[in-house]
Amino acid sequence: MGKIKTPGAIRGTQDIFGEDQERFGHVVETFERVRRLYNFRRVEMPVFEATSVFARSLGETTDVVSKEMYTFDDRGGDSLTLRPEFTAGLVRAYLTNGWQQYAPIKLATHGPLFRYERPQKGRYRQFHQIDAEIIGAGEPQADVELLVMADQILRELGISEGVTLQLNTLGDAASRDAWRAALIEHFQAHKGNLSQESQDRLERNPLRILDSKEPQDRPIADAAPDIDAFLTDEAAAFFDRVTSGLDAAGVAWKRNARLVRGLDYYRHTAFEFVTDRLGAQGTVLGGGRYDGLIENLGGASTPAVGWAAGIERLAMLCDISDRDVGLEVIIAVEDDRALGQATAAQARLRNAGISADMIATGSPRKRYDKAARIDAKVLISFQHDGDRAKANIRSAPGSELHARVETLLNGMSTV
Repeated sequence: MGKIKTPGAIRGTQDIFGEDQERFGHVVETFERVRRLYNFRRVEMPVFEATSVFARSLGETTDVVSKEMYTFDDRGGDSLTLRPEFTAGLVRAYLTNGWQQYAPIKLATHGPLFRYERPQKGRYRQFHQIDAEIIGAGEPQADVELLVMADQILRELGISEGVTLQLNTLGDAASRDAWRAALIEHFQAHKGNLSQESQDRLERNPLRILDSKEPQDRPIADAAPDIDAFLTDEAAAFFDRVTSGLDAAGVAWKRNARLVRGLDYYRHTAFEFVTDRLGAQGTVLGGGRYDGLIENLGGASTPAVGWAAGIERLAMLCDISDRDVGLEVIIAVEDDRALGQATAAQARLRNAGISADMIATGSPRKRYDKAARIDAKVLISFQHDGDRAKANIRSAPGSELHARVETLLNGMSTV
């Protein structure tokens, strides 16, 4: 029988371990801590949904739906899709579980998402995001709260330096419709000079031409009319209240009149936190107000706003060198007769919130040296002296942790 070949990882996936996992965990822990400060309720979502959930919410003609979704028929013949984003599933849950009774409701989640796209720096086919949404709140203050929350998360991760909040308004429905018509007229006049991708977008998603990266599109896009000329008084007032709220909270922002969302259910605020530390794909967190989405999924007209951020991309920016994440205590059992007492000591340390591990296998004579090579703050060696176990505690002089460990073990008969 030939040697069995071990299957490799699927392209675009990753096994997260070591320092990468510490960075990943740091992002999740920070998100969980901050979302509690803002009273966002945690929700867990299915990894797959009916394909219609995403086709209706993302738009049948978008690249995500047409090219990037992992879609399959189950054994019952139903079309299912691995979630490519969180918002659509959250809206589905809001409608099917009767969460309207809690509106306005603040929801937060994190976990894996799936898109079949070309893997690149910080982007994978199975990737992870943190996500926060407020459903049922139509006031500008909801937009402000989400942006302030996002800003605090970036600051507490230690990555806010060099990150800029770019902000725009898409106006209300009347503003957007008038602007869209003006953009179509402008781009039609220059259609022959647009890239093929932008010519395709002109028919189905003209706003997206504004953020085209194609060099031949930029002069035409830069000359296109801004939305400000088409804002209704109500839409202008809404944006003013968002920006004044950010100013009051001390959150810096920069207007980007070319920041858009292509789908018609987006309204008012659109935003991205952008850095130049991740190459061309510099967005680390983005979102906006999507007041028309819930209607697309069969619900009543309901205002909503939210954002999402890639955990991998945030983790790449984090410096965890000063985080105190190492093992606190390592125990070396140098005599098997002391194993019971060492196990009891380890349990007592862990119950007191002190991380502890044990070396109790292999040659007893080599266990101390093996433990000494482990990067722990305190080393405890258990020996057997006469009729009882004896613990020797070794660490840096004056260590606060040493004193805690000594106090805990002094209450046992082992010392």
